[in-house]
Amino acid sequence: MTIQIQQLGMLVNGEWKKSSDGKTTSILDPSNNQPIAEVERGNKDDARAAVDAARQALQSADWREIDPSKRGRMLYKMANLVRENSDELAKLETLNVGKPLRESKGDVAWAARTFEYFAGLADKIEGETIPVPPKRLNYTLREPLGVTVHIVPWNYPVALASRSVAPALATGNSVIIKPSELTPLTALKLGELLLRAGFPKGIVNVVPGPGSEVGMALCADRQVDGIVFTGSAETGVQVMETAAKNVTPVLLELGGKNPHIVFQDADVPRAIKSVQDGIFTNAGQMCWAGSRAYIHESIYDNFVKELVSRAKTMKLGPGIDESTSMGPLVSKKRQETVLGYVKDGIDEGARLLTGSEKPPAGGLERGNYIQPTIFDDVTPEMKLGSDEIFGPVLSVSKFSTVDEAVAMANNSPYGLYGGVWTSNVKTAHDVASRLQVGVVAVNEYLVTFPQTPFGGYKDSGIGHENGIRSLQYYTRTKNVSVNLA
Repeated sequence: MTIQIQQLGMLVNGEWKKSSDGKTTSILDPSNNQPIAEVERGNKDDARAAVDAARQALQSADWREIDPSKRGRMLYKMANLVRENSDELAKLETLNVGKPLRESKGDVAWAARTFEYFAGLADKIEGETIPVPPKRLNYTLREPLGVTVHIVPWNYPVALASRSVAPALATGNSVIIKPSELTPLTALKLGELLLRAGFPKGIVNVVPGPGSEVGMALCADRQVDGIVFTGSAETGVQVMETAAKNVTPVLLELGGKNPHIVFQDADVPRAIKSVQDGIFTNAGQMCWAGSRAYIHESIYDNFVKELVSRAKTMKLGPGIDESTSMGPLVSKKRQETVLGYVKDGIDEGARLLTGSEKPPAGGLERGNYIQPTIFDDVTPEMKLGSDEIFGPVLSVSKFSTVDEAVAMANNSPYGLYGGVWTSNVKTAHDVASRLQVGVVAVNEYLVTFPQTPFGGYKDSGIGHENGIRSLQYYTRTKNVSVNLA
């Protein structure tokens, strides 16, 4: 597929604008590193303008006094617009990120369901009355948090922007979306659709640009009332440090080094397919990637043999090609980083079972490809065993007892997601209760829904996205006490 190089502006106060310094960024297709768009490159002044617009819109009677059910109707309209434009959104996501088109279609469908889910909650955000000593009425109000900043990563732009923007709008906030400088195309399209859905000017703003400049300027702004960040743990710490100076609350979904535990009574064919999908979907560029697989010793050899065989037969190629099994990594820099981890693993003594290299000559040389890679003999002390690689690299290990498997799985600074494979209900619940992760999937993997909370333990983040629980972050609670005497 060819795409005309588009000139795309940033959305500030309901208008599509150029960067204040006139700079743009070339957006590349990672399958060949050819430009597909020119996007305005925001800076600190543009970030400030977006905050000012969001603050003014938040205080406007057109938004402040709106019937909550009308916010819900706008979000329902947005869900329908996402569905109506799903083909375009999916193609943009694939061309910009590199993932296979079928994955992008799934992401867009998930985004539509998210807007729909929170649309239904918009007029159901309730306070409460509280019993107190006589002659008084005491009650609580749930009010919007205010101006919220949404720093969206490059790996799931359309899904993760929708995940936080939908509840923010449902609860009456104004938002500023800061997409990754690498992958802003679907976030800009979402901004266009939100305008068409009827949200007043300034309620939704989209400012692309470098995180070190635009992102940190937004985090440091005293007019910002909340920051939602998804990305690396290292950058999350910087966001927290910056936000702390203004006592701005943060919602963080950070890294993961996620374990599969496959017991001897598992449905082995399904488990093999899910372990494969759990690491090679989106070329492993996922915070919830299952990058560590612990397999019971009695099934280990055959399990790993089949897994390696499947990895070797995966077809690499542009995501837009429907026959592609795994697309490229998002950038040359990411490709080099992952290859560096592979080299470190070999140098540190891990045993390479398959992969580890760029594909051989065959038309993919210009893209950011890496073969699906599997190691065993990986220890927690190795970089392969401890760091979030964020690429198509899996480490496999064997275990003999439940206690051993749980200890191995929990031996990580991260605690985002985990998979358990067993036909024994007791084992499933026991292990799920002992894993130090925020989400456990039993007999499936890579599963989440707009209505189910998603968040991490340890270095994997603070707070929850998705579900009713997420509304707590996007609202403030005010207590009112009235003396009736």
